[in-house]
Amino acid sequence: MNLSNVFQKLSPNTPILQATFGLERESLRINTEGRVAQTPHPEKLGSRSFHPYIQTDYSEPQLELITPVAQSTTEARRFLGAITDVAIRSMDKSEYLWPLSMPPVIVEEEIQIAQLESDYEYQYRVGLAERYGKLLQSISGIHYNFGLGKDLTQQLFEVSDYDDLLTFKNALYLKLAQNFLCYRWLLTYLYGASPLAEKGFLTDEIGCVRSIRNSNYGYVNAPDVHISFSSLEQYVTDIENAVGSGQLSSEKEFYSAIRLRGAKTSRDFLTKGISYLEFRNFDLNPFEPLAISQETLDTTHLFALALLWLDDMEQVDEELAVAATLNNQIALSHPHTPLPKEADPKPIVTAMKDIVAHFGLDDYYSQLITKVEASLLDPRLTLSGKIAEQVEEGSLEKFGQQQGQAFHDYAWTAPYALKGYENMELSTQMILFDAIQLGLNVEILDEEDQFLKLWHGDHVEYIKNGNMTSKDNYVIPLAMANKVVTKKILDKAGFPVPAGAEFANKDDALRYYGQIANSAIVVKPKSTNFGLGISIFQEPTSLSGYEKALDIAFSEDSHVLVEEFVAGTEYRFFILDGKCEAVLLRVAANVVGDGSSSIRELVEKKNQDPLRGRDHRSPLEIINLGDIELLMLEQQGYTPDTVLPKGSQTFLRGNSNISTGGDSIDMTDQMGESYKQLAADMATAMGAWACGVDLIIPDYTKPASKELPNCTCIELNFNPAMYLHAYTYVGPGQRITPKILRKLFGEI
Repeated sequence: MNLSNVFQKLSPNTPILQATFGLERESLRINTEGRVAQTPHPEKLGSRSFHPYIQTDYSEPQLELITPVAQSTTEARRFLGAITDVAIRSMDKSEYLWPLSMPPVIVEEEIQIAQLESDYEYQYRVGLAERYGKLLQSISGIHYNFGLGKDLTQQLFEVSDYDDLLTFKNALYLKLAQNFLCYRWLLTYLYGASPLAEKGFLTDEIGCVRSIRNSNYGYVNAPDVHISFSSLEQYVTDIENAVGSGQLSSEKEFYSAIRLRGAKTSRDFLTKGISYLEFRNFDLNPFEPLAISQETLDTTHLFALALLWLDDMEQVDEELAVAATLNNQIALSHPHTPLPKEADPKPIVTAMKDIVAHFGLDDYYSQLITKVEASLLDPRLTLSGKIAEQVEEGSLEKFGQQQGQAFHDYAWTAPYALKGYENMELSTQMILFDAIQLGLNVEILDEEDQFLKLWHGDHVEYIKNGNMTSKDNYVIPLAMANKVVTKKILDKAGFPVPAGAEFANKDDALRYYGQIANSAIVVKPKSTNFGLGISIFQEPTSLSGYEKALDIAFSEDSHVLVEEFVAGTEYRFFILDGKCEAVLLRVAANVVGDGSSSIRELVEKKNQDPLRGRDHRSPLEIINLGDIELLMLEQQGYTPDTVLPKGSQTFLRGNSNISTGGDSIDMTDQMGESYKQLAADMATAMGAWACGVDLIIPDYTKPASKELPNCTCIELNFNPAMYLHAYTYVGPGQRITPKILRKLFGEI
């Protein structure tokens, strides 16, 4: 049966871009001498025997970064960014990832076969060394996994003349594989990026070319290995015969530029079907931190669809033999030379344009084609054309070192964030980083709601906001969110809480003023977080000041608490499973005068700190000059335009929350054990597994007990932002997310 014109029969509103994607990136670790690292696989990355994302490839210093199946190229590349970030920051800080497919100067003695737990995998690599030599195995690249979407495949099946879906899928993927091999020379031309072998790598002198890796000097089997793609049955037979004769040690040793995937053995394809294809011909792009660009991924997606738009091949083996020779010729040509006349890009480029026109794809895809056409006219625009200009004295080592170090430095900028996921809440980014590092499978169920699924084997855990887990029952966070409930539970258990009253409307709250007119008070919403809507008066305030505070609090909640102000210093205790893991002193938003700058200017200067940002995406928050801050300044007799004397400190907030611009100081080592235990007991009284306990302590050098607490609990926080403890303004910081993961997944 024929697949020609099947794509043309599809309706223009068919989900033509529906597909699945996955990426596998190989890279060598490089040491300070610019040579391949001789250190073992990074210990921080857990066990590579089960790690789903970060493995060791052929040699001990060759990392393999593997993304899960994604529904878009953007999602796949984004996750590649995350695991690249984790990998780099788990390595020795003096090492970096080599950004080129071809290694720096290297000798076989430097290549230590990966010390894997599986003897089969180790012996397999020993066999490769004997068959091909170790040097070949030090070449790195990217594999691009591609599968057609389920709905798209079904609609294609319905317009075809096939009766069986499995047979149709196999024919569809086989056609894609055939045409891919026929036109892969175009990808070699566009994205070949291994133009040079360093001294001693090759026995032949070939000069500067497009892609050593995609030529006969790269990943190729022995000349006597012939695997036909003319039919799936012949493909399976040839693979099995090659393994049976010893030409291949196993099926995975077939180094084709494309692999059929989705089954344990080739023969299984006949009964279970091909699920996706693996494009194995992408060199590392040394201009990209992730070694492949978004543009390349999307152009290749369009290229793959265009391959199916083309007619079926007639003389498959013969045509592919010619195409292989042509690909090798193009791979071994100088990067600045045009395509040979035998390489006609018009059929595939026209097919790409037809896909865009037929299915009404947006201008982005037309622009991708325009860039392809520009590169066809000017080889200097190709990837190898650009890299060739970086060659110095017959070497790319200096360029590779510069790029590798630059990408390494980029990974270490804002180390509190997970690259690609910076828009998520910071504690969630941290637990994502730690979960990936540990080797847990991760899935973001709802990015906006910070809801994650983590699993190892059959063990599944759900986490929200980094610390809300199955260890806390449903009602406990609700109880902690309600300050009245929290106070009643703690008071009943015999713990100190501030006195006060609750109000459901402003009029009743205003009538209460007569009772607190001469008192220091705190006005706050009944249910709030991150210090929102809180006003603190350390001295008696006027009725107008009290009314402003009520307005602010009622804007956050329908119920407001007015409580006595408790003198002392506020500390945040992070309690996990009945134990205090960290103590933080939070200093309210403040500025220190320099004798010439206004308060407004001092705030602007302090906000330039790279640790400060917005919406909990950085360890410290931007300081605002909003209603609460202006009220605080007014009470001190200041305005934003006041110039403070040099060394004079003024506070812009009464509450010390980091989320409202405060500074963080790690006090874990300084705080007495009696306070840590008291805070842990309070969390236990609430039934909380993970929470923040906020204590006001007049003098932390005095011991505490339940009978003589020497402190007051003002709040239990169900979402206590773990990043506050990890990245502190002063002090070493305490990482809590790994402890949460170890308690959730004790088996690893």
